[in-house]
Amino acid sequence: MKSNFTEQSRRLGLKISYYRKCRSLSQMQLADCIGVSRTHMSRIENNDCGVSLNVIFRIADALEIPVAKLFE
Repeated sequence: MKSNFTEQSRRLGLKISYYRKCRSLSQMQLADCIGVSRTHMSRIENNDCGVSLNVIFRIADALEIPVAKLFE
């Protein structure tokens, strides 16, 4: 992913991974909850692709956290 926001995107992926693990969810389980493939979930966490706001909102809902937590 080439953008001016590479560092912010990397941190977003790390936050998603952190909160997913806090909930004891695998990438597959979270992916199933939000309606994406496990591969896509992995790419989001590893900053290999962009992620839409809709997907970010679904991730936050599935993790039962406010969206803002993903950007702290």
